[in-house]
Amino acid sequence: MNDAADTTDAADAAASGTTGIRVPSRRTRILVMAFALLLGALSWWVLLPQAQHLRSLRDGVRAEATLSTSGSCVLGYCEVEFEVDGRTVVADLPAGSGGGKSAAGTPLTVRYRADDPQVVAAENDVDGGFPVVSAAMTGGSAVLFLTLSALSTISQARRRRRSTSGKASGAEQ
Repeated sequence: MNDAADTTDAADAAASGTTGIRVPSRRTRILVMAFALLLGALSWWVLLPQAQHLRSLRDGVRAEATLSTSGSCVLGYCEVEFEVDGRTVVADLPAGSGGGKSAAGTPLTVRYRADDPQVVAAENDVDGGFPVVSAAMTGGSAVLFLTLSALSTISQARRRRRSTSGKASGAEQ
Protein backbone atom coordinates (compact mmCIF):
# COMPACT_ATOMS: atom_id res chain seq x y z
CA MET A 1 0.00 0.00 0.00
CA ASN A 2 1.78 3.13 1.26
CA ASP A 3 5.23 2.58 2.71
CA ALA A 4 5.69 6.32 3.21
CA ALA A 5 3.59 6.11 6.38
CA ASP A 6 5.89 3.38 7.74
CA THR A 7 8.99 5.45 6.90
CA THR A 8 7.46 8.53 8.54
CA ASP A 9 6.67 6.53 11.67
CA ALA A 10 10.27 5.29 11.90
CA ALA A 11 11.63 8.82 11.34
CA ASP A 12 9.29 10.22 14.02
CA ALA A 13 10.39 7.56 16.50
CA ALA A 14 14.07 8.24 15.80
CA ALA A 15 13.59 12.02 16.08
CA SER A 16 11.76 11.78 19.38
CA GLY A 17 14.31 9.36 20.80
CA THR A 18 11.75 6.63 21.49
CA THR A 19 12.91 3.43 19.90
CA GLY A 20 11.50 0.96 22.45
CA ILE A 21 7.81 1.30 21.57
CA ARG A 22 6.72 1.03 17.97
CA VAL A 23 3.54 2.89 17.11
CA PRO A 24 1.45 1.01 14.54
CA SER A 25 1.36 2.47 11.06
CA ARG A 26 -1.64 4.34 9.72
CA ARG A 27 -2.53 1.32 7.58
CA THR A 28 -2.59 -0.94 10.66
CA ARG A 29 -4.77 1.48 12.60
CA ILE A 30 -7.24 1.70 9.70
CA LEU A 31 -7.40 -2.10 9.44
CA VAL A 32 -8.00 -2.39 13.20
CA MET A 33 -10.79 0.21 13.00
CA ALA A 34 -12.38 -1.59 10.05
CA PHE A 35 -12.21 -4.89 11.94
CA ALA A 36 -13.79 -3.25 14.98
CA LEU A 37 -16.62 -1.83 12.90
CA LEU A 38 -17.16 -5.23 11.29
CA LEU A 39 -17.40 -6.86 14.74
CA GLY A 40 -19.82 -4.17 15.88
CA ALA A 41 -22.00 -4.67 12.80
CA LEU A 42 -22.01 -8.45 13.32
CA SER A 43 -23.10 -7.96 16.89
CA TRP A 44 -25.77 -5.37 16.13
CA TRP A 45 -27.35 -6.71 12.92
CA VAL A 46 -26.91 -10.48 13.27
CA LEU A 47 -26.44 -11.73 16.81
CA LEU A 48 -28.84 -9.43 18.69
CA PRO A 49 -31.78 -10.13 16.31
CA GLN A 50 -31.04 -13.85 16.57
CA ALA A 51 -31.14 -13.66 20.36
CA GLN A 52 -34.43 -11.73 20.21
CA HIS A 53 -35.89 -14.33 17.84
CA LEU A 54 -34.94 -17.16 20.18
CA ARG A 55 -36.35 -15.31 23.21
CA SER A 56 -39.61 -14.75 21.32
CA LEU A 57 -40.14 -18.53 21.43
CA ARG A 58 -40.06 -18.71 25.26
CA ASP A 59 -43.85 -18.80 25.35
CA GLY A 60 -44.05 -21.10 22.33
CA VAL A 61 -45.76 -24.46 22.32
CA ARG A 62 -43.60 -27.21 23.78
CA ALA A 63 -43.14 -30.44 21.84
CA GLU A 64 -40.99 -33.55 21.98
CA ALA A 65 -39.00 -33.79 18.77
CA THR A 66 -36.43 -36.04 17.19
CA LEU A 67 -33.30 -34.78 15.50
CA SER A 68 -33.86 -35.95 11.93
CA THR A 69 -30.50 -34.88 10.47
CA SER A 70 -27.18 -34.75 12.23
CA GLY A 71 -24.67 -32.04 11.56
CA SER A 72 -23.38 -28.83 12.98
CA CYS A 73 -26.31 -27.16 14.69
CA VAL A 74 -24.17 -24.08 15.31
CA LEU A 75 -24.05 -23.53 11.55
CA GLY A 76 -27.76 -24.25 11.12
CA TYR A 77 -27.62 -27.72 9.59
CA CYS A 78 -30.04 -29.45 11.97
CA GLU A 79 -33.61 -30.51 11.31
CA VAL A 80 -36.11 -31.75 13.87
CA GLU A 81 -39.24 -33.78 13.38
CA PHE A 82 -42.25 -33.52 15.68
CA GLU A 83 -46.03 -33.91 15.74
CA VAL A 84 -48.48 -30.99 15.63
CA ASP A 85 -52.22 -31.74 15.62
CA GLY A 86 -51.64 -35.23 14.23
CA ARG A 87 -49.36 -34.20 11.37
CA THR A 88 -45.59 -34.53 11.21
CA VAL A 89 -43.61 -31.32 10.91
CA VAL A 90 -39.99 -31.19 9.81
CA ALA A 91 -38.38 -27.86 10.69
CA ASP A 92 -34.87 -26.39 10.69
CA LEU A 93 -33.32 -25.39 13.97
CA PRO A 94 -31.87 -21.87 13.75
CA ALA A 95 -28.14 -21.36 13.36
CA GLY A 96 -26.43 -21.27 16.73
CA SER A 97 -28.58 -24.00 18.25
CA GLY A 98 -27.06 -26.00 21.05
CA GLY A 99 -27.80 -29.42 19.58
CA GLY A 100 -24.11 -29.98 19.08
CA LYS A 101 -23.07 -32.93 16.99
CA SER A 102 -25.87 -35.17 18.19
CA ALA A 103 -26.72 -38.17 16.07
CA ALA A 104 -29.88 -38.38 14.03
CA GLY A 105 -32.68 -39.86 16.12
CA THR A 106 -31.68 -38.06 19.32
CA PRO A 107 -34.76 -36.90 21.28
CA LEU A 108 -34.97 -33.15 21.82
CA THR A 109 -37.51 -30.82 23.42
CA VAL A 110 -38.41 -27.87 21.21
CA ARG A 111 -40.64 -24.82 21.33
CA TYR A 112 -42.47 -23.62 18.25
CA ARG A 113 -44.73 -20.74 17.32
CA ALA A 114 -48.37 -21.82 17.60
CA ASP A 115 -49.41 -20.18 14.32
CA ASP A 116 -46.32 -21.40 12.42
CA PRO A 117 -44.75 -24.71 13.54
CA GLN A 118 -41.86 -24.20 11.09
CA VAL A 119 -40.51 -21.51 13.44
CA VAL A 120 -38.86 -23.68 16.06
CA ALA A 121 -35.96 -23.65 18.52
CA ALA A 122 -34.53 -26.12 20.97
CA GLU A 123 -35.95 -25.45 24.44
CA ASN A 124 -32.43 -25.06 25.85
CA ASP A 125 -31.82 -22.18 23.40
CA VAL A 126 -34.91 -20.03 23.97
CA ASP A 127 -33.13 -17.94 26.58
CA GLY A 128 -30.85 -16.73 23.78
CA GLY A 129 -27.66 -18.05 25.44
CA PHE A 130 -25.20 -18.45 22.56
CA PRO A 131 -26.26 -15.36 20.56
CA VAL A 132 -26.35 -13.15 23.67
CA VAL A 133 -22.86 -14.24 24.75
CA SER A 134 -21.58 -13.89 21.19
CA ALA A 135 -23.12 -10.42 20.83
CA ALA A 136 -21.56 -9.32 24.11
CA MET A 137 -18.15 -10.70 23.14
CA THR A 138 -18.09 -9.22 19.64
CA GLY A 139 -19.49 -5.90 20.85
CA GLY A 140 -16.90 -5.75 23.62
CA SER A 141 -14.15 -6.66 21.17
CA ALA A 142 -15.30 -3.89 18.83
CA VAL A 143 -15.14 -1.33 21.63
CA LEU A 144 -11.71 -2.62 22.68
CA PHE A 145 -10.29 -2.44 19.15
CA LEU A 146 -11.71 1.03 18.55
CA THR A 147 -10.28 2.24 21.87
CA LEU A 148 -6.84 0.81 21.14
CA SER A 149 -6.84 2.32 17.67
CA ALA A 150 -7.91 5.73 19.00
CA LEU A 151 -5.24 5.64 21.73
CA SER A 152 -2.60 4.71 19.16
CA THR A 153 -3.66 7.58 16.91
CA ILE A 154 -3.59 10.06 19.80
CA SER A 155 -0.17 8.78 20.90
CA GLN A 156 1.24 9.17 17.41
CA ALA A 157 -0.19 12.68 17.04
CA ARG A 158 1.42 13.70 20.34
CA ARG A 159 4.77 12.26 19.28
CA ARG A 160 4.67 14.12 15.99
CA ARG A 161 3.72 17.36 17.71
CA ARG A 162 6.52 16.86 20.24
CA SER A 163 9.09 16.09 17.53
CA THR A 164 8.09 19.07 15.37
CA SER A 165 8.12 21.44 18.34
CA GLY A 166 11.56 20.09 19.30
CA LYS A 167 12.87 20.73 15.78
CA ALA A 168 11.37 24.24 15.76
CA SER A 169 12.94 25.19 19.12
CA GLY A 170 16.30 23.73 17.99
CA ALA A 171 16.18 25.82 14.78
CA GLU A 172 15.54 29.02 16.74
CA GLN A 173 18.70 28.63 18.83
